[in-house]
This record gives sequence, C-alpha cells and structure tokens, in this order.
Amino acid sequence: MAATARHDALVRLLRHRADWTTDSLAAELAVSRRTILRDLNLLRDRGFRIRAMSGPGGGVRLDPSSVLVSSQLATRDVVALILTIAVARATPAVPFAAGAERALAKIENALPRDRASEILRFMDRVLIGEPSVPSSAPPAPVDDRFLVAFEEAFTRLRVLRFRYQTPTGTNSIRRIEPHGLLVRVPHWYAIAWDLDRAAPRLFRSDRVRSPRLTDQAFTPRPHDLVTGVCPDARSLRRSASRRAAPKEIR
Repeated sequence: MAATARHDALVRLLRHRADWTTDSLAAELAVSRRTILRDLNLLRDRGFRIRAMSGPGGGVRLDPSSVLVSSQLATRDVVALILTIAVARATPAVPFAAGAERALAKIENALPRDRASEILRFMDRVLIGEPSVPSSAPPAPVDDRFLVAFEEAFTRLRVLRFRYQTPTGTNSIRRIEPHGLLVRVPHWYAIAWDLDRAAPRLFRSDRVRSPRLTDQAFTPRPHDLVTGVCPDARSLRRSASRRAAPKEIR
C-alpha cells in the first residue's frame, strides 16, 4: 500500500474505533509497528490530534474534531479563505459574505493549536488596505507565473527575480525577498526587501514580468517591514502599525 493510501486508511480506522493498539493497527495494515509509529507522527504533524495511552482501557485514539479541517485544508488553504473574505470586506456589499465568515469561524475553532498559531503568523504578513484611487486606465492582467512564483517564494522563504516595469515604461531586473502581501483592491503588491537597493519596496503585481523562483533562501526580517508598509492597512489578524511606508517603485 502506498504511503498516502495507508495514511488515509489509518485515519479511517482510528475514526471508527477507539481501542486500537499500535500492534493491532500494524496487523490490520500489514506493516511493521515501527511504520505505524512513524505514520502516527506524520499525521500529528499534519494537525491530527492523536493520543497513545497505555494500561487497561488504553490504546491509540483520534480526536474526531481534528479530522475534517486537518485532512482537507492546508495552512495556505485556510489563509486563502480568510484573504478572500477580507477582500470582500474592502468592496461594496457582496452576497453570502456573512455566511462565509461564520463558516470560517467554525474552521478556525476546529484547528489544533499548533496549526492555528502557524496560520496566525502567516496572517500577520498579509495586509488589507483601502481601495486604490481609481485611474483612467484599467489594471493590467497579472502574469499567472507570478502568482505561482510569489506563493512559493512567500511560503518557502525563497528569493524572487523578475523584470519590473514602471508606469513610465522603464524596465529593471529586481531581486527581492517577499516578506508580505498588501491588497488594495483592485491591485495587490509584494511587500519586499530589495536586495540590490538594500531597502524595503512595494512591487505592484501587474507590473511584474518574467518572474523566476530562485533556490536562494532568506531569513524573515523584522515584522515592522510588513506592518509599516501602508498607514491605512490592517493585517488579517490585527491593525498594522502606522509608520512611514516604503515607496512604491516608479
């Protein structure tokens, strides 16, 4: 049995009975006891609350409240839901927004504490600002490759390289550490440390061309780099600090 299929089968077994032992699980899945112990640890890392108790009445038990969210939603999935609702708040009334917030509250309450903490740290680096001032020219489409590259660079802490075009048509090659995300409907910006300028910068997504994810890792810089980027912005979790904002590249 492949590892993924075995993990799914293990969750199903734990959901249906509360008196399994590691030995009985190993026999049921035709693997070694060591494999079962390793699989249980992997499931815990994914957010399942699993307790192993010894003695009479003991065994391996799964907290059923952790099953649905942990098995279906990764951290970025939950953040995506929260971000969508936050963007809806920044626009005129949207149908079903209230129901979405209630559903999201249920998801957040069902998350294990360690997963909830991870998501809150992620949310601190996503800011929602006031809508952008309307302009005569509609925003350009965002390169799909930049969407993918930014998500990977932001979550895996990898340097991004791209060509950036200013409103006047000037182009330059930039290397950035993406530390945050600012949404000002209808635009979104990468909150970044510009490696070649050695300064914080904002990069509007529809002005990015030829993005490339590099293998160069970076260490998150002080959180003020994110919270100070936009005086009117709020993080997905709390109000942002009102500090001087780094300038947008022009």
